[in-house]
Amino acid sequence: MTNLKSSPGTNVNENSTRTIVPNEIYHNMLSSLSKSRKPAPIRHLFPYEHEPGMISMLAGKPNPSVFPFVSLTMEVRSPNPQINDSLTDLRLDGQDLAAALQYGPTSGNPALVKWLTDLTCHLHGSQLNEGWRVTVGSGSQDLLYKAFSALVEAGDAIFLESPTYPGVLPIVQALGCNIIQIPSDADGIDPSSIVSLLADWPKDKPCPKLLYTIPFGSNPTGSTTTPVRRLEVLRLARLYNFIILEDDPYYHLYYGDMPRPASYFALERKVGGELGRVLRFDSFSKIVAGGLRLGWATGPEALVSAIDLHGSSSNLQASGMSQMLVLKLLRHWGIEGFLAHTAMCAQFYGEKRNLFEKYLQRHLKGLAEWSTPNASMFYWIKLYLPVSMKVENIKEDEGDSLLFLTEKAIPGGIIVLPGECAYADERRICTVRVSFSLLDEADMDEGLRRLGILLRE
Repeated sequence: MTNLKSSPGTNVNENSTRTIVPNEIYHNMLSSLSKSRKPAPIRHLFPYEHEPGMISMLAGKPNPSVFPFVSLTMEVRSPNPQINDSLTDLRLDGQDLAAALQYGPTSGNPALVKWLTDLTCHLHGSQLNEGWRVTVGSGSQDLLYKAFSALVEAGDAIFLESPTYPGVLPIVQALGCNIIQIPSDADGIDPSSIVSLLADWPKDKPCPKLLYTIPFGSNPTGSTTTPVRRLEVLRLARLYNFIILEDDPYYHLYYGDMPRPASYFALERKVGGELGRVLRFDSFSKIVAGGLRLGWATGPEALVSAIDLHGSSSNLQASGMSQMLVLKLLRHWGIEGFLAHTAMCAQFYGEKRNLFEKYLQRHLKGLAEWSTPNASMFYWIKLYLPVSMKVENIKEDEGDSLLFLTEKAIPGGIIVLPGECAYADERRICTVRVSFSLLDEADMDEGLRRLGILLRE
């Protein structure tokens, strides 16, 4: 196993023998915008409302007696309908409904935060005295935006797994940072590129502050980073003092044959040494419902607090109703029930993947190449594009998937995501991202048949 030693300048948490990153390190990493944020004048006083005997005249909260909602009932499935197809009515009323409809803490409903904290300890081997906490946001996209804003300003260098999630590119591009793309392949992000870059990094320039990566079922490639590569990335984060932004919406949608690798957040604890180099993002979107717009971030208190400071002056909090609906469901299921549900989700998408692979082999063999994903809902496919999709005066040009989309695919009745959307430099490329999540078997067959015909033209 790679030797991961604690870097100098760490301090020891008085409640633990583990070393954690000192707060001054995080403070130095924060953007000037983040450092300039002040606590919201009302929200930072909210906790005092709950002190015994306190009479609060603080906030302009609406009185629950004027809310038109009296109760809500939702019918939910069991965690694994294949084993137990019974339905259960969960009723939301009384104090729970009042809390759902009222303003709440920016960091999230305290009971939901506690549930997610317990889940983190269960899944990632973490303990409560390690300098981290959880905050809830309006989806992980919301939390990512706030995290990047807290850490990055114009001119800062950052590492970005490449190709990367198209939704994060507008965030970092608008911040005006120096984006350094780190290539990935079927085994996930390639840390050797980081080694080469940092070995020759100019001594008069600050090293990159962070690495953004999607370690499970990466969007768009579908690849999962191997344990060996994760170890090396973590070693580099400690050696060169950067934060790993672990965007992990597909953690629970891993259906590979090998045991699921440890998350970066768990890996810090498994291998020993310094804690606090990972800021992790999870989402209910892919495993409960995307429209709830609910996710959570887990990481060093200083960085999570910076996210919350942003939230307290922007959207105030994630939807209280979404939080309470999910909390009701999670309480009903418990952690084991939740994990049974996510295992069912992973099996569902694994079976979808197998079907899609069958039709890829049938219709695109010899017309494209791909690696089979072991998580999420995407294939990253290199198309052997017709000559008409190439620019003749560019040497070794393999074609333009965006041109193929507009000139052939859409008129031919099929839509995919062109590969250039996943690169910061919007390079001409012949790859496409294909999602199989919503397709039934007939649409898989027909869609790939159409794609094959267009590639032969």
